[in-house]
Amino acid sequence: MIHDAHLADAIRTLRDGQSSITVYVEELRERVEAVEPQLESLVPEAGRWERVLAEAAALEERYPNPTDRPPLYGVPIGVKDIFHVDGLPTRAGSTLPPAALAGQEGDAVQRMRDAGALILGKAVTTEFAYFEPGPTRNPHDIAHTPGGSSSGSAAAVAAGLCPFAFGSQTVGSVIRPAAFCGVVGFKPTFGRIPTTGMIEFSKSVDHVGFFTQDTVGAELAAAVLCDDWRHLPSQREKPVLGVPEGPYLDQVSEVGRHGFETHLEALRDAGYDIVSVPILDDIDAINHRHDRLNAAELAIAHEAWYEAYGDEYSETTRTLIEEGRTIPTREIARGRQSRLEVRDRLEAAMDDAGIDLWIAPSAPGPAPEGIDSTGDPVMNLPWTHSGLPTIALPGTTSEEGLPLGVQCAAPFGADERLLDWSHEIAAAL
Repeated sequence: MIHDAHLADAIRTLRDGQSSITVYVEELRERVEAVEPQLESLVPEAGRWERVLAEAAALEERYPNPTDRPPLYGVPIGVKDIFHVDGLPTRAGSTLPPAALAGQEGDAVQRMRDAGALILGKAVTTEFAYFEPGPTRNPHDIAHTPGGSSSGSAAAVAAGLCPFAFGSQTVGSVIRPAAFCGVVGFKPTFGRIPTTGMIEFSKSVDHVGFFTQDTVGAELAAAVLCDDWRHLPSQREKPVLGVPEGPYLDQVSEVGRHGFETHLEALRDAGYDIVSVPILDDIDAINHRHDRLNAAELAIAHEAWYEAYGDEYSETTRTLIEEGRTIPTREIARGRQSRLEVRDRLEAAMDDAGIDLWIAPSAPGPAPEGIDSTGDPVMNLPWTHSGLPTIALPGTTSEEGLPLGVQCAAPFGADERLLDWSHEIAAAL
């Protein structure tokens, strides 16, 4: 069910006029109709193709000259269904009335539109971006989860239904599904992509992120989406990679650890220096503070909806909201302060050890069997908690043929360097 759909290739093909947008959309339509009945990555939409083709024709008429075309001219994208999109309902994987959840389209989606992208449609999400899964399956093996909460976005990109899709990450909802589906997932520095127009989970740690099949495409998209993007000269020196040894890394499974060692060996063979750095020995306390902060802020964000439609929430989400309602203000404040403390510790350790990027497994192991769970985000939590920019890169596969990958994290605000370095790291893997 895996199919090539590299964003950089799509941009080149459409902007240069090698293919018209309408022809490209028709090719995607054939692909969607062939695999989507089994994959279930997209939210059903009546009249999808008529809408998209009409928008494609309008773009072609508006930009007949290739030299005038915007950077993402004609690229169809998926949008996780917690983002508001003008003309499409927002359900957020829930059974609440779409009218109750309605809101204005935010900056991230608008930036993609302004850059010439087309909205292919909404992608399936777990309920309110938490743990209650939707129907989406892993395109590598439909008996396995694609991860979550950005389930549909990761699966759609891996299956070649679109070359880009939005996700969001509050713990591991971009990096983990990217790992499970074998694609590139990018979570920027906290706040670098605006969260306007998105149903809030935890305002202190919500990140807008996205999926592509290629690191070059990820860099092109990031340049459109991130505030104050800087086009820096390419770095010739390989980064020194730091492995966060200790209790954090001990959370990975035996299969995941074996895969990680294989990835490190490949990087050493490619000339990378890799340094082991003992850190995050208090990972259990960090995990607890992050989880409690999320519960409290979810309860705050959903207060009005929960009062009006509490019976419509799944038991999983309801339990977290009820927990969040009991958390005292001082504990919320402690959780928010912890983000800055962990960030400072991680960056200080980088300076002391002379490393440029952290590297770790993207997930505890390959995608678990079944779709009743989206897997454990524990390997992603400290990078989200600290707000460091992080990228998931595909690597080897398990004995069952399921993807295994790594995640690399850079200092706060160093998104440009991270993405520039990611090209050669991905090639080495």
